[in-house]
Amino acid sequence: MASGFFAILDDIAALLDDVAMMSKVAAKKTAGILGDDLAVNAEKASGFASSREIPVLWAITKGSLLNKLIILPIAFLLSAFLPWAVTVILVLGGLYLAYEGAEKIYEFFFPHAHASESFVEEGLTESEILAIEKERVKSAIVTDFILSLEIVIIALGTVLGEPIGTQIMVVSIIALLATVGVYGIVMLIVRMDEAGYKLIKKSKKEKSFLKSLGTILVQALPIVIKSLSVIGTIALLLVAGGIFVHNVDFFHHFLPQLPSFILEFIVGLLVGFVCLIVVVGFKKIWKGISKKH
Repeated sequence: MASGFFAILDDIAALLDDVAMMSKVAAKKTAGILGDDLAVNAEKASGFASSREIPVLWAITKGSLLNKLIILPIAFLLSAFLPWAVTVILVLGGLYLAYEGAEKIYEFFFPHAHASESFVEEGLTESEILAIEKERVKSAIVTDFILSLEIVIIALGTVLGEPIGTQIMVVSIIALLATVGVYGIVMLIVRMDEAGYKLIKKSKKEKSFLKSLGTILVQALPIVIKSLSVIGTIALLLVAGGIFVHNVDFFHHFLPQLPSFILEFIVGLLVGFVCLIVVVGFKKIWKGISKKH
């Protein structure tokens, strides 16, 4: 009886060890998306009044958790009954990621005029500010849904050949870590300037360590957000390229002499700009048709 009990414990330990190992692999595969998720949400959560940053982030975090609760059961059902659909969704997600990365590069060289990202403007009533805030939160949750879908599918793709129980544990761990980790770091980033202002205010001397540190934190916030955007763009193209190289036979044998990360970046970039050209061309054609009618 005791030996049977210890055998069960041994099986559980082996299963948890496998789950931990596969979760580590899945985390590496999804790291690029998490980087982009971090950059996108840091941008979307900034620009609010200081007192509203935490409530806004909490609202987005709850929306993100709800997104995962919707996506995970659908992903597991597909894995159980239509496993080929996971690969199809993975490749389609790769096209989206490559397009998004290429679009960011295009906008860097050919910037479009955007409306001001700050929502702390004079002349707006409290109800108007809250209405704008609500729309911004809604937009962030929609974006999170797309990124969450990609994270879940990529994580699922790494454990597709494993038993369904292992798939559920590994992918659920990655989904939870993605939400808690990303939004926890986003909260720290968007509060950097507030922490800096408090340190500056606390300092009683003109030149002191606290004041210097506070100034650095205030000045660093926009630099950190821009840096995350650049890192996120590179990560998008690498992840997209990796999806094509590992799931499309043509790209798997494309330029075999190159190191894998360079090959993945080049493939992601090429596919991304092809998608960008197609989308821009379609928009122009649609615009021309709309004008005629």
